[in-house]
Amino acid sequence: MQNTHDNGRAPDPGRSTHPIARLWALAVDGLAALGTVMIGLLMLVICADVVARNVMGGSLPLVSELGALMLVMIVYLQLAATVRADRLARTDMFLPGFRRRFPRAGAALAAVFDLVGAVAIGGIAWATLGILGKDMAAGEYIGVTGVATLPSWPFRALILLGVAVAAIEFARRAVAGLGIAIGREGAR
Repeated sequence: MQNTHDNGRAPDPGRSTHPIARLWALAVDGLAALGTVMIGLLMLVICADVVARNVMGGSLPLVSELGALMLVMIVYLQLAATVRADRLARTDMFLPGFRRRFPRAGAALAAVFDLVGAVAIGGIAWATLGILGKDMAAGEYIGVTGVATLPSWPFRALILLGVAVAAIEFARRAVAGLGIAIGREGAR
């Protein structure tokens, strides 16, 4: 059984018939869809700010702070789906051909990449957990007091959710890749 597509990429792990795998794929895709909705909201906020600047001569409150937090949130909400689809930006000059020629060694190398990703993204999740705790304990907010404010913790919580799911997806892919590398067919 071939463990890679003709393009050298790993098979799509989201096509499993196992109920837990399908539920996981649905959760990952749901977070990506939420990120897509947030892109639309961010575009509306930016357009409203442009109109306000041209009509009223001034910016809307919260736009820069809201835009910055939303942008980070969008990236992390969509990261797990990017990982699951094997679409992260990386040097693809070597790995696809290597996977085609040596499927088990290619799976092992991809598993190492995924393991490093799990550790790095897991570290980001751990740091984000500390930031979320600090924001909640201190009652942190964005904006200008008396003009417009929003608590920052809901944004941080969604960032934490996205980054944690991405770390788990990296770890899941690493385990599946190691399974293929040691000869367990259908590990992905």
